[in-house]
Amino acid sequence: MNSMYFSEEHDLFRKSLQDFLQKEVVPHIEKWEATGTIERFIWKKFGEMGFFGIHYPEAYGGMDLDLFYTVILLEELQKIRSSGFAAAMWAHAYLAMTHLNAEGDERIKQEYLAPSISGDKIGALCITEPFGGSDVAGMKTTATKKGNTYILNGSKTFITNGVYADYYVVAAKTSPELGNKGISIFVMDTSLKGISATKLDKLGWRASDTAEIAFDNVEIPEENLMGEEGKGFAYMMQHFALERLIMAINAHARAEYAIDYTIDYMSSREAFGTTIDKFQALRHTIVDHATETAHCKLFNYATVARLDKKEYVVMEASMAKLKSTKVADDTIYSCLQMLGGYGYMEEYPLARLMRDSRLGPIGGGTSEIMREILSKMIFDKRKYEPAVK
Repeated sequence: MNSMYFSEEHDLFRKSLQDFLQKEVVPHIEKWEATGTIERFIWKKFGEMGFFGIHYPEAYGGMDLDLFYTVILLEELQKIRSSGFAAAMWAHAYLAMTHLNAEGDERIKQEYLAPSISGDKIGALCITEPFGGSDVAGMKTTATKKGNTYILNGSKTFITNGVYADYYVVAAKTSPELGNKGISIFVMDTSLKGISATKLDKLGWRASDTAEIAFDNVEIPEENLMGEEGKGFAYMMQHFALERLIMAINAHARAEYAIDYTIDYMSSREAFGTTIDKFQALRHTIVDHATETAHCKLFNYATVARLDKKEYVVMEASMAKLKSTKVADDTIYSCLQMLGGYGYMEEYPLARLMRDSRLGPIGGGTSEIMREILSKMIFDKRKYEPAVK
């Protein structure tokens, strides 16, 4: 079914990644889930294996591979019982680093992108604000030009890797009077004076570090502006398609994992003299979920193929996130039900998976925002155009 997207080289990469995760990551997952801290050594190992550089230029230590290698990375990370760990890895590699690669100049790429690929630096993307949520254009954080520096004031929240990070990629208004046309993007070291980060306590994604960050008169060198001043909103919008696709791929992968685990459980769980995988009502429920998951998976793959060709897929990516995250939540809910009381026990994976999955319709733009974006495109014939650096 997947041969049109995955080659033998892709399959070999998947096997190598599976082996790495089982050996280097899985033995530590329960500790990281309990402590809420992913130890630094694993970032370096990911870098040494090239997993952070899959889609980035060879000039900075990357491998410049197609997006289906990224799909494999995302899918396999959903199968190790910690969406929080997965989020920490992909938020670094595909949120913060995407902006470094797209908008950073040569100095920024050498100082931030190259060590991010090697696993020596960890990044976080800071866009969402405490009172803004999905209203990116309504952000209040400002960066005021003063001589050869910008003075940053404001706050961000729900920032993945917000405490771990060595640097932040931050969106702020350089011309507040211009609304979304006055937003710019900066990179800054987290060691700068005036930055404070507070770790947040979450329902799921327990292993990942999610923070609220405050900026109090933080001085940023003017050369740390990325791209053009005032183009930040357009830069963010064009990268949101990748973020939404990441969320969609994560969703179909965890739904698939839940189905596979549940079918295996049902084949050994007996009730009324037979295994429960023989009960028609239960079989049909799983079949319905498997069908919807397969539909999402194939749509997501088709959209990835178009994005890999540099097509602008904002509509398809928004649809993918909207549908896949809903299907994942519904699927995992039913799979937990199939385990009965055991599904509610923490020693089985479905309880954590259900908590972790619930972020899908929220993070990266809520389902309500996805519907609003799609409504503008479908009803109002709105066209979103990519930014030109």
